[in-house]
Amino acid sequence: MRKIRIAMVGAGLAATPHALALNELREEVEVVAVVGRSPERVERFASAHGFPVGASVDAILNDATIDAMLVLTPPNTHLELVEQAAAMRKHVMLEKPLDVSMSRATRIVDICRTAECKLGVVFQNRFRPVVQRLAEVKASGALGSIACAGLDLRWWRPQSYYDEPGRGTYARDGGGVLLTQAIHSLDILLWLAGDVSSVAAATATTALHTMESEDFASASLTFASGAVGHLLATTAAFPGFPERIELIGDKGTATLEGGHLRVFFRDGSIDEFRDPSSSGFGAKPMDFSHAAHRALLKDFFDAVRDDRAPSVSGDDALRVQRLIERVTADAGKRL
Repeated sequence: MRKIRIAMVGAGLAATPHALALNELREEVEVVAVVGRSPERVERFASAHGFPVGASVDAILNDATIDAMLVLTPPNTHLELVEQAAAMRKHVMLEKPLDVSMSRATRIVDICRTAECKLGVVFQNRFRPVVQRLAEVKASGALGSIACAGLDLRWWRPQSYYDEPGRGTYARDGGGVLLTQAIHSLDILLWLAGDVSSVAAATATTALHTMESEDFASASLTFASGAVGHLLATTAAFPGFPERIELIGDKGTATLEGGHLRVFFRDGSIDEFRDPSSSGFGAKPMDFSHAAHRALLKDFFDAVRDDRAPSVSGDDALRVQRLIERVTADAGKRL
């Protein structure tokens, strides 16, 4: 099996689970280079994980032996990096969100499609065993027709988290709790419950944080299927609680709370499944297993090798980012 040669761009907070996963996939992938804005941070990161330090992004782009780039930089840098990668016919695995706006995000997807470059997006939670179990239950018809679906994400981030320059700003991140934290669970909700046809929303920055964008969002949702639902997301709920996704059907109700799935059937039976891994809902954002990242990356490498679409595509990312934009736009109208 041919090894996929990949370069990492960015060595910040999001890079560690990827590095751990890549080292476990070294029979399938070779990390050729790591580059980033801070030479000191890149050197520490590369040394800790046994990766070579690259000279620059330009050096990566001009190296014809590199198949793909793993882009882990702040959202406002994504479009330009993807443009450069696609121009050199390199595949891209991109950290969420796609970019800071729908227009930039859409351009990323269009550019990769035109260049026939694979575009994968880091929605690793789809690969968590407990989420895949819920997806299997839903696909089997065991819940019946879905009437209600919702997400409650009550996480905590201390002020020190938002004191990092640029974090929680529109210029760098594109938004707050929706684009940075809730986006993962919203991806799962849309994946299982389908598209949303209408929203009635409110967003706010609570008195618990000093930041530019929202740390609280709520919305009533109507899905294209006719189902109704809700969204609540915040990073102001100390000390942080596992997120909860609920699907209510005419044959049963499924609740996924953190790593605990319970399915309550109309006949009185209950099915339970547990995944012990956390999701980083408290003061330690990276307090979770890298196993889902490993599965996501393996799927991407297989897609490159087999010339197929990654399981989590740019279109999937556009779908959830489009919902987030609708929620924030509707909330703005109500201010």
